[in-house]
Amino acid sequence: MSSDCVIDAFSRVDPKAQIGVGCKIGPFCTIGPDVVLGDGAILESHVSLAGRTVIGPRAHVFPFASIGHIPQDLKYHDEPSTLTIGSDCKIREGVTMNPGTEGGGMVTRVGDHCTFLAGAHVAHDCLVGNNVIFSNNVMLAGHCQVGDYAILGGGAAVHQFCRIGPHAFIGGLSGIENDVIPYGIAIGNRAHLAGLNMVGLKRRGFLREEIHDIRRAYRLLFAEEGTLAERIEDVAVDFAGHKVVMEILEFLRGGGSRSICTPRDSHEA
Repeated sequence: MSSDCVIDAFSRVDPKAQIGVGCKIGPFCTIGPDVVLGDGAILESHVSLAGRTVIGPRAHVFPFASIGHIPQDLKYHDEPSTLTIGSDCKIREGVTMNPGTEGGGMVTRVGDHCTFLAGAHVAHDCLVGNNVIFSNNVMLAGHCQVGDYAILGGGAAVHQFCRIGPHAFIGGLSGIENDVIPYGIAIGNRAHLAGLNMVGLKRRGFLREEIHDIRRAYRLLFAEEGTLAERIEDVAVDFAGHKVVMEILEFLRGGGSRSICTPRDSHEA
């Protein structure tokens, strides 16, 4: 443990834990023996870090977060699974994150520069990308994947094994039971696809022409004519070499155990 760490006398840090340079650990925190805490991390108070958990540099963790405790999976039987959290993440009050399981690859992984607002949950075996935002009380069930820059609105619930594509936006209180394409917006209880995340595209600096092409590809993909597989191949020909459209097609072709979230009516397509 680095000598320049500040650890409150009311906290309990196992001597075997690896605490980085310049960490600040407030009162009533507990840190287990297999925890690795990166340089410059801040634990405000009442934070519980357990299990084989690695948290990257400059993390900021707020009171009553529970990170790395055993998965909420009845099939878990003390296998040596892990939880890895990247650099510069903000983890607000009451957030819970669990490590992986033998049935899911043994690891839960969270990327860099992510924000988890109060009450959010990341279940076992989830893979969360970089620059992701979970609003308050977002619930991510086991084995889910969330791509870079995705934003999940308050109270959204994601069914196990679902994939949320990069740059997607999930509306507040939505129930996601199917995969959401990259750059898509999904809303509603048993959510449907409600168009493209235009605000996100503009924020990421996409040009007007690029956005126009993506919208045209979206309309073709979710038109009423033919099967989805046929429309994917048509769009692949029409937009060959278009990076973003190819990313959407790759997501659709990649498949998963869940169906694809689709528009509810032709207006949304």
